[in-house]
Amino acid sequence: MNREHYYKGTIQWTGNNGEGTTGYRAYERSYTFSIDHKTDILGSSDPSFRGDITKHNPEDLLLTSLAACHMLSYLHVCSVAGVIVIEYVDHATGTMVETSNGSACFKEVTLNPVVTVKDKTMINKANELHKEANALCFIANSVNFPIYHIPTSNVKSSNEGL
Repeated sequence: MNREHYYKGTIQWTGNNGEGTTGYRAYERSYTFSIDHKTDILGSSDPSFRGDITKHNPEDLLLTSLAACHMLSYLHVCSVAGVIVIEYVDHATGTMVETSNGSACFKEVTLNPVVTVKDKTMINKANELHKEANALCFIANSVNFPIYHIPTSNVKSSNEGL
């Protein structure tokens, strides 16, 4: 039996400067995204599209969602496989391409996870498990562009402790 999970959020445009959308430059692209019992996210469009550079844009959120989902899936498969991860950081990148009709789509995303494991014998397995994590990632399974992985694994030096 397939279980279904439901998510609910509210987005509210906050960029009306008093004239609504009377012209392309008459309004801000600002919004607030709210989910019950969670901190609001202040958003805007990308600065290339008249957005506020200090606020999250949908493209940032998509990239972050992919990186976070991969990390959570990866930590799970590592725990099951006996690979002890001590630290994890990912400097993810994505490329979006605009089309001649004004639309755009993501061409690709590259995840660059740097994983620190407890022991050097875990490094090869740690690198291999990114494939399994990608196959399990809910968000990766929901997009229609390639997600590349360039993992780096290293060992925590013995004098740093756990």
